[in-house]
Amino acid sequence: MSSFYRGARVAITGAAGTTGTELTHQLLGCGVDEIIAIDRHETNLFYLSEHHQDDPRFHAFACDVCDTRLLTRLLDGVDYLFHAAALKHVWACESNPREAVQTNIIAVQSVIDAAIDAKVRRVLFTSTDKAVNPTNVMGTSKLMGERLITSAAALGRDGSSTVFASTRFGNVLGSAGSVVPLFLKQLQKGGPITVTDPRMSRFVMTLEDAILLVMKVMEQFRSGEVFVTRMPVVLVSDLARVMVEHIAPRFGYRSSEIKIQEIGKRPGEKLYEQLITAEESTRTLLTKEFLIVLPAFRSKFRNVDYYYGETCGDPAESYDSHQIEPIEDGRILEMLKAPGVLPPDIASELDEPLR
Repeated sequence: MSSFYRGARVAITGAAGTTGTELTHQLLGCGVDEIIAIDRHETNLFYLSEHHQDDPRFHAFACDVCDTRLLTRLLDGVDYLFHAAALKHVWACESNPREAVQTNIIAVQSVIDAAIDAKVRRVLFTSTDKAVNPTNVMGTSKLMGERLITSAAALGRDGSSTVFASTRFGNVLGSAGSVVPLFLKQLQKGGPITVTDPRMSRFVMTLEDAILLVMKVMEQFRSGEVFVTRMPVVLVSDLARVMVEHIAPRFGYRSSEIKIQEIGKRPGEKLYEQLITAEESTRTLLTKEFLIVLPAFRSKFRNVDYYYGETCGDPAESYDSHQIEPIEDGRILEMLKAPGVLPPDIASELDEPLR
């Protein structure tokens, strides 16, 4: 991957978020010529800029990606664009659907228009497994984003050579506002740990997994696909229990003192998630690394070569988190130790015996 990015000018929207921040770090280590970090959250962008203030290749810009004119100027001369800006929390989208539409749909079209006008070579959109058979505003808005991206790849404009594709993330453990930081904060206070439903299962990935996914896909995609990596499944109740057992003593509490409280599903939440739909499975390639969902309107992509080497048979009709065996405690603990999931001081202590 380093040779692919070497000498390139790369832009990232949502650059000050969890994924964007780590992606920035990794790309700077791959020999890029320039990083254009774009975000509307000026405080987080300031902290990101402080971290990279001595690297002349890094440039940060406060910009709402709905501002197509400004975005086009920022993307001038950019080779690759990662579009990671989003309203990503289910509860936030349920309580404010208008903002979800603005950020997760209208902004995607703005990014498409700006990328084409600026002659960006490749654009990768970060979506979510919640876009599969969505039951909430967030998932629905991200599905619309995927459709806009595939449509942009199919239609083109004025002989544009810009190509587009999407990826679907699972739940990135440790990302801002996710369940691991929430459980950690609750443990620091001595509990209780709040679980919405003990049956709830989720596809999970570490921050390392997420960055590896988008960097590989940017290099490999052809046009209009949706790339999904096969991820392990965790029961949220198991995650809570493992964190109680291994982390509560670090804060001076016996695990038996921490209560796990069931609070019921929040508006829009599912008990389980899916990676692809049954309909998508009929046009999905199964490789060693990915599920690759090809565009539905193949006639519009008839000149695209979707050969990715040897495939691994036909995919299942759908990949549902409640139909896949959840990972055991040892694997959960290993994922918690991964960089970016827990604060480094706590993660390092998980290898040490309790005194």
